Amino acid sequence: MEIRKNAAAGTLESSDVFICVEPYGQLSVQIQSVVQEQYMEAVSNTVFQVLEEFEVKSGKIQVNDRGALDCVIRARMETAIRRGGSR
Repeated sequence: MEIRKNAAAGTLESSDVFICVEPYGQLSVQIQSVVQEQYMEAVSNTVFQVLEEFEVKSGKIQVNDRGALDCVIRARMETAIRRGGSR
């Protein structure tokens, strides 16, 4: 899927994640997390798995995690990608 427009999903509330996607010439992923010391690897793995599942090859992806569960990260990623992308 190609990211064609700016889109977002989620909130900055505790236990949620805010995802922004926008068109970009290459794939750029920035992840910030309040739980990065303990869970950064798990958050990163989830983000990249969803990108792979949706075949996202380019775009700027910004993730601001506030301690979200894996299922929440997946849902927010999917929503942002679908809002901003097209096949």
